[in-house]
Amino acid sequence: MNSGAPIVSLKGLKRAFQQGDTRIEVLRGVELDIMPGEIVALLGPSGSGKSTMLQAVGLLEGGFEGSISIAGQRAESMTSDERTRLRREHLGFVYQFHHLLPDFNARENVVMPQMILGTSREDAQARADALLASLGLGERLTHRPSQLSGGEQQRVAVARALANRPTLVLADEPTGNLDENTSDAVLEQFLALVRGEGSAALVATHNERLAARMDRVVRLKDGVLV
Repeated sequence: MNSGAPIVSLKGLKRAFQQGDTRIEVLRGVELDIMPGEIVALLGPSGSGKSTMLQAVGLLEGGFEGSISIAGQRAESMTSDERTRLRREHLGFVYQFHHLLPDFNARENVVMPQMILGTSREDAQARADALLASLGLGERLTHRPSQLSGGEQQRVAVARALANRPTLVLADEPTGNLDENTSDAVLEQFLALVRGEGSAALVATHNERLAARMDRVVRLKDGVLV
């Protein structure tokens, strides 16, 4: 893990939702720094606000109060286009459900985000093949999602998240849709790949056992980290 300035810094992060006459405060002033290369587990039960916090860090929603800095850039003062650029250049995402493009094969799903960023097709394919091979999918490059098991689909999603060498990977219950054995295997490969790439990661989970494999654990309770 590197020293120096945090790659992510959250200060006083708040988020509330209005349901009828009721105001529900989900995040009540979250404070968190993540250092370059650090893998942090975000623990909390379902409904505690983990996904809301990841959406904030991932610049996927508005309506937040407080400060979000990513790679030294203050996101809350950016335009929508600037946030999109920051997200594209610095962030990778892994969700509980893989969200692969069904009409594209494994390689193409990993090539696509690279070409959007301007990588040549040749270089994007080489990067995709190397990532997928490192995840044990070297023989499955031309298989579509429907031809892959759940664990294989999630491995493709991991490769896609890391395709553009993100500064930070955000993972929301990345193995929550898998059985225990497959979950363990995918998580081990995910952590090894993130560490090998030198990325930082914030991984939301309710699984204490999986969280213990990461560099640090923070817990979201009553809208703040404890």
